[in-house]
Amino acid sequence: MSYAELPDTNALFAKLTFDAAGLIPVIVQDSATKDVLMFAFANREAVSLTCETGYAHYFSRSRNKLWKKGEESGHLQKVHDILTDCDEDVLIYLVSQEGCACHEGYRSCFFRDLAGNVILPRLKDPKDIYR
Repeated sequence: MSYAELPDTNALFAKLTFDAAGLIPVIVQDSATKDVLMFAFANREAVSLTCETGYAHYFSRSRNKLWKKGEESGHLQKVHDILTDCDEDVLIYLVSQEGCACHEGYRSCFFRDLAGNVILPRLKDPKDIYR
C-alpha cells in the first residue's frame, strides 16, 4: 500500500473520526492468521506515515510522541491493508509481524486470559529486546 495510491488525503481524514485528543484506535491483526496482535492509538501523522511507508506508526499516549513499531526492537510491522469500521472511528492494520508484537516478548499483547494465566509462549526476554 502506498499513501500516493489513496484517494485525496483530505477526504480520507474528513471521513475518519478522531477523538478530542486527535487519536483513533487501531487494532492490529496478523494478515495471514487474523490473530489480534495488539491495540494502539494513531493520530493523523501516524496514519499518514503508515500509508506513506507501509510500516505501522502509532501515537504513544504515555510518552506523548509518535512512534514507529519496531524502531527500537527491530520488530517491525509491514502493513498490508488498513480497514475501518462502519462508523469510521476505529482502524484495523493487517500486518506481517517481524518478531514480537508485545514489548513483554510475546507474539501478541493478548498473551494471558482474564484469570491471569499466560496462554502463549514468551518468544524473547524483554531485556534482550530493549537495551
